[in-house]
Amino acid sequence: MDFAARDLMYLLGAVLLAAAGGEAFLKAILGAAAHLRVPRALAATTLAAFATSSPELTVSTVAALSGNPEIGLGNALGSNVVNIAFIFGLALLFGAIRSARKDFGRDFLLALTVPLLTLAFALDGRIGRGEGALLIALFVVWLVVVVRMALRHRDAVADTPPPYAGPGPWLTLTLGILGFGALVAAGRLFVQGAAGLAVALEIDTYIVGVLLVSIGTTMPELVTVLLSRLRGHDDIGVGTLIGSNIFNGLAIVGLASVIHPIAVPAAEIALTLVGGTAALLLLPPDHRGLIPRWRGPLLLLLYGGFVWATLTAN
Repeated sequence: MDFAARDLMYLLGAVLLAAAGGEAFLKAILGAAAHLRVPRALAATTLAAFATSSPELTVSTVAALSGNPEIGLGNALGSNVVNIAFIFGLALLFGAIRSARKDFGRDFLLALTVPLLTLAFALDGRIGRGEGALLIALFVVWLVVVVRMALRHRDAVADTPPPYAGPGPWLTLTLGILGFGALVAAGRLFVQGAAGLAVALEIDTYIVGVLLVSIGTTMPELVTVLLSRLRGHDDIGVGTLIGSNIFNGLAIVGLASVIHPIAVPAAEIALTLVGGTAALLLLPPDHRGLIPRWRGPLLLLLYGGFVWATLTAN
């Protein structure tokens, strides 16, 4: 088997693994929300978002420990643009997404504030350990608020039997582990196949990295959101993406800069931060509680413009 055929097999394997893993992971999220007696959107914003962002966490931590925290910063911030502009744009092509306006309160405002805070920290050309610790502290405060909200919800429904009749707790946990493992493996296969095709077809590897590898590292979010759409669980898709952005911007960037201060010119990350913020501003639902379908093409155009501007700048 030649290299091109092998790389195509990697891509096909990635698609199959993503489909199977995504289905199992989605069932695990629904099961976890029922067993913990918390809203599905809340489970998505925390459990699903943290799990799907673990590839970025691994990359950023390893990069920082090896003295290259800039790689982790670019990975985390770039993933946020892919999450909202590309993944949410694709999800909206299937039709309008129903989402209560109250779901775009605290978490959405925090997701909007994080890029501005990051840019402010980078104005002097670096994000130091103290600033990283502040980002982590803000993440911990947010997490405490979310947990308290979940506990209040559990108390409110303590006498109400859960309506979920799916897998038990242990099977739910097993589905989550296996499903997430398959999603991570799918992302790795996707990246490996795309990089191999770039060499075989003599395509610039940087272009492939911007267009394909970034999608490969966010494949857990991509599959979770698209399957949530197809299965009618829009609240899980919205919660996963917003929670993932908060996790990337606070926990991952904060941890990377605490391990090793990040030297980065503000102008270098401004484009990514602006792209991510612009995409977020297209998310809030209208007066009907809908995120209209027409915003999908706009988000995809925004992502295309971001890729073009990044390539032009480099």
